[in-house]
Amino acid sequence: MLRSLAIRDMLLIDRLDLEFRAGLNVLTGETGAGKSILLDSLGFVLGWRGRADLVRQGAAQGEVEAVFDLEPGHPGLKVLEEAGIGYEDELILRRVNTAEGRKTAWINDRRASGDVLRALSETLVELHGQHDDRGLLNPRGHRQLLDAYAGVEAELSAVRAEWRGLSEARRKREGAAERLAGLRAEEEFLRHAVKELDALDPQPGEEAELDARRRLMQAAARMAGDVAKARQALGEDGAERLALDALRWLEDASEGLEGRLDAAIEALNRAITELGEASSEVDGALDALDADPAELERVEERLFALRGLARKHSVLPDDLGNHAAALRERLEALDAGDNGVAKLAQAEAEARKRFDAACALLGEKRRAAAGQLDAAMAAELAPLKMERAVFQTIIVPSEPGPEGAEAVSFEVATNPGAPAGALNKIASGGELSRFLLALKVCLSRGQSGVTMIFDEIDRGVGGATADAVGRRLRALAEGAQVLVVTHSPQVAALGAHHWRVEKRVHEGVTLSHVTPLSADERIDEIARMISGDTISDAARGAAKALIGA
Repeated sequence: MLRSLAIRDMLLIDRLDLEFRAGLNVLTGETGAGKSILLDSLGFVLGWRGRADLVRQGAAQGEVEAVFDLEPGHPGLKVLEEAGIGYEDELILRRVNTAEGRKTAWINDRRASGDVLRALSETLVELHGQHDDRGLLNPRGHRQLLDAYAGVEAELSAVRAEWRGLSEARRKREGAAERLAGLRAEEEFLRHAVKELDALDPQPGEEAELDARRRLMQAAARMAGDVAKARQALGEDGAERLALDALRWLEDASEGLEGRLDAAIEALNRAITELGEASSEVDGALDALDADPAELERVEERLFALRGLARKHSVLPDDLGNHAAALRERLEALDAGDNGVAKLAQAEAEARKRFDAACALLGEKRRAAAGQLDAAMAAELAPLKMERAVFQTIIVPSEPGPEGAEAVSFEVATNPGAPAGALNKIASGGELSRFLLALKVCLSRGQSGVTMIFDEIDRGVGGATADAVGRRLRALAEGAQVLVVTHSPQVAALGAHHWRVEKRVHEGVTLSHVTPLSADERIDEIARMISGDTISDAARGAAKALIGA
């Protein structure tokens, strides 16, 4: 509910503070008195797009502040939460416009963008009038209005959930088909590469092992000659034979030397033993260095094959095994691809069935609600002297999506047999006002929390019809808040709260003023609306009769 509106230096208003209440709030005044300025100022603080020259002439800046009370569960609270703006007891919107055209907005003392301000304002205020292209006259919002009237939140949530499931199933199927097409494009390469890698069967660490063996075998040819010479020098024809001869000679001579050669003989025996061990080790080394040229060729051939295949696939030799496994997986995916795509297509078909079923249920509820809305409109139009007019909720198939598979539009025919069409194309000014009012009355049942503003919606009607309009507005304001700008005394008389808007000239400056009216002042204002500038006793009596009616 809009609790207060403060305006500073906007158009013809220098300073204005208004306190609004629940129920039907009426603003009256002469044409051009400034009633539209109030709506322009309110639209400005709500972020609506409007006229640019709002700042009062001679002022550095204009400012508007609006204070709202939000009931628990109000949709505006979600907008605030998403924007990271706190709410405690009241919602304060403040917006400043400099003379140069710069605009700055705050929500509860937090700087706010125009997008956040407009998103919030859509939950706070509805403006209805003959040029209302943001609300009831906008066909793009008719489906949403019908859904709110039908109370199909659960069915709509189900459709949205099934649409998400269908979209995901379609994405998976299309992705799998695209991957399969890519695999098919490289099928020949995959089969050849896997066959080649499987034939080689590379093992982790194999390249390093083969490289070490190759180096050893290459070095063996160079070292074998020197080792053989050393074996010959150590063997029976070399040092070992000479040491044995020396031992024999020393043993023969030692008998006459009374043990003087015993130590030498002992050392020589040890040396002969060491020479034997050395010869044995050298023999083992010679066996190891006895490289088979054919084996060296086999080692080199596999080593070069590993390295060549690694270069071909741009991987390290040790990664060839993993690379082969990855290629094999792709080949297996290719071989199983048609079956996989078929399964995903089946899952998509099942998701579509669920989505179509949810759409069908939602469509059924919409069509039932459309009939109910048409009947309710017929009941509302009759008291508004439009009993011959026909209102129709048109539902036609549309491209399926998260909101279902129907498009909705409101059409009217003002007379039987006349062609039906969009509200703003068929109805005249007065008829359009009554259509909009009747539609809003029907759509607003059971709703609350939004301040509804009707800008001269009673234009073009009078007498009993104007009275019927006023009674509809008063009924609409029960348990809610309605602001109506009106020139109709019948409507003004039914208001719970009344303000008069007037122009005053002070020191050559024209300013608009808004005055809350007492009971007596209200009688005079309605009498003025009946009789004009000269208020007669008869006019006052008529005003009293209207107010007491």
